[in-house]
Amino acid sequence: MPDDGLPFPETTHALALDPEVLARELAQELLGDPLDEIDSVAPSSSDVAAECDLGIELLKGGREERLQGLRIFCEHRDPRAIPLLLPLLKAGCPIVRMSAVYALGRNPHPLAVEPLLGLLAADDNGYVRKAVAWSLGNYPEAPVLNPLIRALELDIAAVRLWAASSLADAGATGVAKADPAAAQLLLSLRIDSEPAVRSNCAWSLGRLYTDLVEPRQRDVVESLLHTMLHDGDPTVRDEARMALEQLEQPEVLERLQTLVDEGLIS
Repeated sequence: MPDDGLPFPETTHALALDPEVLARELAQELLGDPLDEIDSVAPSSSDVAAECDLGIELLKGGREERLQGLRIFCEHRDPRAIPLLLPLLKAGCPIVRMSAVYALGRNPHPLAVEPLLGLLAADDNGYVRKAVAWSLGNYPEAPVLNPLIRALELDIAAVRLWAASSLADAGATGVAKADPAAAQLLLSLRIDSEPAVRSNCAWSLGRLYTDLVEPRQRDVVESLLHTMLHDGDPTVRDEARMALEQLEQPEVLERLQTLVDEGLIS
C-alpha cells in the first residue's frame, strides 16, 4: 500500500502481487463505507474539474494509470468518464473490474446496469461481486431488486452484507418494491449466520419502514424487537434498537420505555 494510504497500488511491482490479496486490501479500504474516502472538506469546483480532466487522461493510459484514474472517479462524478469506465468491467484483472464497479457506483449510468448485473450473477471474484452489491444501491430505478434479493439469500457473507444495505435504496421507490425487499431482509435478519449481515438487515428495515404498509410494518417492528432482545450478538441488538428508535413511532417508543422500566434493556 502506498504511503498516502490510498487503496490503489501505485507501482507495477505492487500490481504483480497476488490479485486476490490486493483485491482484499482494496475492498477493506473502500467498503467500510466507500463514500467515507471522500475528503470531509469539499474541494473547490475548479479543483474537481482539474482532477477529473486528469482522471480522463489517466483512464486512457496503461494499467497503472487506469487504476489512478479509477481512484479519481470513485470520488468524483463526470459523464465523460462513462464510455471509458464501461469497457473496464470486462477487464481480466479483478482489481480493475472492482475499481470500475465502484466508479460506476459513484457515476451511475443506465448503460452500466446490464453489465453490473452480469457481474453480480457470474463474476468468480467475490470482491467484485461485493463491489457490485454496493454500487447497485445507486441504481434504485433499475431492475436491481430481485438480483439483490438473490445475492442476500445465496451469496457469500461479504456480498450479502452490502446487498442488505443496497436493498434499503432499491426498495425505497414504493410499496411494490419495498415489500419484497422487506420480506427477504426479515428472513435474513432471522436466519443469517453473520452478525454484520443481520445488522445491515436491521438498518435497512428501519429505512424501509415508511414505504411499507400493514401488516408488514407490524412485522418489521416485532422482528426488530425480537432481535433487540434475543440476538446473540450485541452489535446486532444495538442496531435493532437504533432502528426502532429512529422510526419515531409513539407506540414503539412506549414499548421500548416499558422494556427499560422492566429492566429488560438499559
